[in-house]
Amino acid sequence: MDSEDSDKIQIGENKFVSKSTLLSQLNTYNLYYKGEALQLRHREEEGELIIEGLLNVFWGVQRPIRLQMQDEKEADRPRPSLTSLSAETDINTLNEVTTADDQSKDVSEGKEETDEEQQESTHSDRLGRAKSDVGGRRISGRRLGIRRVKRNRCSFNGHFYNHKTAVFTPKFGSVTNVRVNSCMTTAQVMRVLLNKFKIENSPDEFSLYIVHTSGERHQLKPNDHPLALRVLQGPCEQVSKMFLMETDQMEEVTHDVAQYIKFELPVLQSFIAKLQEEEEREMQKLKKRYTDMRRIIKKYMRSLADSTT
Repeated sequence: MDSEDSDKIQIGENKFVSKSTLLSQLNTYNLYYKGEALQLRHREEEGELIIEGLLNVFWGVQRPIRLQMQDEKEADRPRPSLTSLSAETDINTLNEVTTADDQSKDVSEGKEETDEEQQESTHSDRLGRAKSDVGGRRISGRRLGIRRVKRNRCSFNGHFYNHKTAVFTPKFGSVTNVRVNSCMTTAQVMRVLLNKFKIENSPDEFSLYIVHTSGERHQLKPNDHPLALRVLQGPCEQVSKMFLMETDQMEEVTHDVAQYIKFELPVLQSFIAKLQEEEEREMQKLKKRYTDMRRIIKKYMRSLADSTT
């Protein structure tokens, strides 16, 4: 009995699967993603099988999500200088300008300064008309294609934007991933995902769903283990995907219901008509049964009344 229990892997509340089954599915999963970052590793600790790696999660939210007003890393990042050329400088633009400058060495620098640049000279403390030594020559910041950068910015999946766009709706069906292990529950995976993108919404607003191509949709329970369930579902995301969705916006769709979703409207209407006919027949049966029982009870009550008198 103990050996049987040790062979069981918990994948959710009161849900278990045999270790051999999970390892077999894991082998298929890794073969599918051979040579890619989505391959999973596994190890055993104190007899417990632990799978870890990247889990793909697709965005399925319908309402905007709230992001932090300022990226913590941005607050500590020094202001960029032209000599160090930060990530905010378009390197390609710089190369193009430098090449063009080398080809026009006989053009005087004074002619290249426009009236607009002269007006920006009062903002010398910014990046407007700062100059940098490139190839032994002084080139204006405007010619380098460098613009002033507003510092009130956030980041989403590595992309920076102004804080006014801190309310954001990810494109439906776009994918991201988080590094998790098979011991982590649904609630823990969602917290990792929300923290990764610095989302201020409460994790209670969302849930993970396994959505099949057929339309079948199942909500993961808080104590389910998403990575293990993903392995058991199989690696092909053309068959099923894991979505992050609002809990109050989505309902589960069973397999019996999902098989009707792909039908055309006239076919579905004919199904409804047949169901209504069947419902009407059942109602007539119940009414007849009620009438018969009522007649029998009244007859019995009359017989009792006659016997007492």
